[in-house]
Amino acid sequence: MTDWIYHHSHEVFYRSPFGAVPCAEKITLALTLEAGEVEAVFLRLWKYGREEEKIAMQPQENQGDRRVFRVQISAPPRQGLLWYYFIIVKNSKVYYYGNNSQQLGGVGKIYDHEPPSYQITVHKRDLLTPHWFKDAVMYQIFVDRFFNGHETGQILNPKKHCMIYPEWSATPRYGKDTVTGKTVCFDFFGGNLLGVIKKLPYLKELGIGVIYLNPIFEAASSHKYDTGDYKKIDPMFGNDKIFQELCSKAEQMGISIILDGVFSHTGSDSRYFNKEGHYPTLGAYQSKESPYYAWYRFTNFPDQYDCWWGVDTLPNVNELNPSYQEFIITGEDSVIKHWLRMGAKGWRLDVVDELPPEFVKKIRAAMKNTNPDAVLIGEVWEDASHKISYSEIREYLLGEELDSVMNYPFRSIWLDFLLGRADAFGTHNRLMSLYENYPLQHFYSTMNLIGTHDVSRALTLLSDAPPEESLSREDQEKLNLSKEQLKLGLARLRLLALLQMTFPGVPCIYYGDEVGMVGYRDPLNRGTYPWGHENTELLAWYKKLINLRNNYQALRTGLWQPIYSQGQVYGYLRVTEKGKDVFNRPASNNVFLVLVNANRDIPVSVALDLKKWCSGSMIDLLQDNQVYHLRDGFVHLTLQPLQGVLLANNSL
Repeated sequence: MTDWIYHHSHEVFYRSPFGAVPCAEKITLALTLEAGEVEAVFLRLWKYGREEEKIAMQPQENQGDRRVFRVQISAPPRQGLLWYYFIIVKNSKVYYYGNNSQQLGGVGKIYDHEPPSYQITVHKRDLLTPHWFKDAVMYQIFVDRFFNGHETGQILNPKKHCMIYPEWSATPRYGKDTVTGKTVCFDFFGGNLLGVIKKLPYLKELGIGVIYLNPIFEAASSHKYDTGDYKKIDPMFGNDKIFQELCSKAEQMGISIILDGVFSHTGSDSRYFNKEGHYPTLGAYQSKESPYYAWYRFTNFPDQYDCWWGVDTLPNVNELNPSYQEFIITGEDSVIKHWLRMGAKGWRLDVVDELPPEFVKKIRAAMKNTNPDAVLIGEVWEDASHKISYSEIREYLLGEELDSVMNYPFRSIWLDFLLGRADAFGTHNRLMSLYENYPLQHFYSTMNLIGTHDVSRALTLLSDAPPEESLSREDQEKLNLSKEQLKLGLARLRLLALLQMTFPGVPCIYYGDEVGMVGYRDPLNRGTYPWGHENTELLAWYKKLINLRNNYQALRTGLWQPIYSQGQVYGYLRVTEKGKDVFNRPASNNVFLVLVNANRDIPVSVALDLKKWCSGSMIDLLQDNQVYHLRDGFVHLTLQPLQGVLLANNSL
């Protein structure tokens, strides 16, 4: 049922063009009202967070028994977010029509007070993200847990006061002080960069085009987010020569290397802070005369200082300090430039929301000047188009900062759908919100992840394991999923992989997810890769999906067209037509249908009208090439519980 006032931001009749727009673009907005006299209709605009404008809207035509009010505006000349809602005066009463209460865009809502606004993302006209990246599949490696490249299992340069496991298959755990709870002993398994080199053939066969390495610079911990020396490979992982060899051999296989940049804080055990005195440098903790003293913020020198989330081993830096910026970004041999010249193809910025905007912009500029094809990714957990950090709306996607963001919303949307926490209609609305808010260049370059080092393994969650918070750490370690739970989890994971590999964006596999690794959050999600004990059926499924994605451009940069969202069944098309992809690059004409039934008990029959997109028949690429003939433009099929299909038009 349509309200007497109506606007739908996802439909081009009401808003054209759809979604994000370049600066100065003409935008047409429409509103329909039930027939009847109104005193006035206004479009209310809000731009740059401070400028308000009200524009009178005039009736244009009738649409059945409704009147259409339409107005054309120009997007601002400078990038930013443009917000709008409508004001209607009828019978001397003021009504407002704005975004829905979930603020997802699409169909709005009538309010008797100022409503939440619709968002229009306005980006630079020359916005471009690297095409090579949009075409790739990414693989994240936590180096210590991936593979030891030394045949004898030798562990190089072990840290003092660390724990080294005698068994590769041991359960990871931190050594913590029983009183303070602080980590006093880090655990290591011995994975290294030589191990990554030796497993490049495996990654190539899997279909990987990008390796994202968790931090590899010298640090006291196994996770390396407490950087000790930004220009030195951790000796347990290797050295400069090994890193260059990795980059070179990976490049020969068509694989690029992306590094993790932790620039909002350093380790207290570092050549810059040197609280523990392990380095020959004069650290900021040791003296106010240290060349690094101004990098940090002391409240009571030397023991009270600003640190990341109160963790005293992670002192925060002042990113706006000129000396720090020169060292990290602008210097001739800055950290950013140094490792790009050594062979890296890009950076992922840890906690980018804690980095000042000007700092991020300078990183981007330095990277693009060094290698225009380098890619810059940011760690963002929410919709990155309107992320607020320190009371400021960030401009990650407007053309001067990031090429890509970690797409945690993608993960949460599909997990909610597959776990029955959201139906297909709600799932569709959340996906459309991202589609509407993200510039097209970014929608197709987001890092579409299922697992990372910061979240529980997907298979654990999909197997209906008990909630993490309901178990003690000891019980989390001991948890063994039953055969029934694993069967359920694996069926859901196969669907999630199908969605991940056919959705716009860059799929990212967290090492071991493709072979069935399990575990709750850190440290249990950072177990060792089970070489020789892989789930080979799941691995074969991943290889098949990745191979299809790599072979068909439509599955990478073709149009994304949602086509079905009812109950627990969701479907979309991926289309290349007229010999072009969505970026006007040459592409073979193809139509693919992805359809997933997330219901664990009930089969569902559907009939989809595809006459606008294709004719003839469709072939199932996942089920022995089964053929579905279109009848009067409709494809009819029945999905079993937890079944997904990938159909390709057989007539192009």
